[in-house]
Amino acid sequence: MRRFLLLLALGFAAPAIAQPEVSRGKQIPLDRNLLKMQVVLDRLGFSPGVIDGRAGMSLTSAIKGFQESRGLPVTGQPDAPTMQALAPYWGTEATRTLELNARVLAGPYLPEIPKSEVDQAKLPGLYYRSPLEKLAEMFHTTPRVLVELNGPQTMLMPGTKVVFPNVLPTSRAYDPERTDEWRATLNMLNVDAVQPEASRIVVDKSDKVLRVYDKADKLVAQFQVTTGSQHDPLPIGKWTIKGADYNPKFHYNPALFWDADKSDDKAQLPPGPNGPVGVVWLDLSKKHYGIHGTPNPELIGRSESHGCVRLTNWDVARLSVMAKPGTPAIFQE
Repeated sequence: MRRFLLLLALGFAAPAIAQPEVSRGKQIPLDRNLLKMQVVLDRLGFSPGVIDGRAGMSLTSAIKGFQESRGLPVTGQPDAPTMQALAPYWGTEATRTLELNARVLAGPYLPEIPKSEVDQAKLPGLYYRSPLEKLAEMFHTTPRVLVELNGPQTMLMPGTKVVFPNVLPTSRAYDPERTDEWRATLNMLNVDAVQPEASRIVVDKSDKVLRVYDKADKLVAQFQVTTGSQHDPLPIGKWTIKGADYNPKFHYNPALFWDADKSDDKAQLPPGPNGPVGVVWLDLSKKHYGIHGTPNPELIGRSESHGCVRLTNWDVARLSVMAKPGTPAIFQE
């Protein structure tokens, strides 16, 4: 087993790492109280996206979603009524210290991923670039946050104890009708097997969130999303989820992308968490459109897409457990 320093692996995976938020040129330090808030909300189904211990748009949206689900004033702030509603869950530890083993650290890995889709199509898979990148996705965070929690000299090798955000699920009893490969992906991403059933999904362009409602029309989950762009706007309307493609291949057709090199040939990209659509494609009744994952979780809600709805890999995997073929998906301004 190769040994990796966290600092070395951070540099190794640099293309996929967002810089910490800064204020007047200074890095904003990780706030463990905010980290706990993010962990608790993530466990309740109101995802802050990347768990990083910092205030921002995604955490504010997650708090708003929780407040709406509990009938509280929607302030986006951890005010007294919100903290009172969170009190039953506040005993959850913000972090867990776990011992690494060979299974968790196992690859395969792909240190360098070419930018060209044509070149990516030649690869055996669009794997994680390093053990650190894999561990970050497993625990719904970024490589840089793991370095902040553990120090740059931490060795990524069997037997090392590492501090992670506490997103471990309560159940891993995944649907036995799913493939072994997909159940392994859900397990790796620490997706809880117990999820509410989606009666409808609403994607709101204005606040960049995807809301999940149950049969009683109660908001039961919410995820931060990226929704289209000026060139490829979110297709407003009422659609349905036709089905799911787990650990999907990606069919690259340059004719469908305004920014593609039209001289490129069509290509089929291999599956992998660093593929263009991540670990899941939820196919929509709108042709060529879907709800899917991403190789860049830190950019969710802060970048653009080609019209599809994009989530972190762990959030879209969780959503795929909630939604079934035929679930309405409403896209609105």
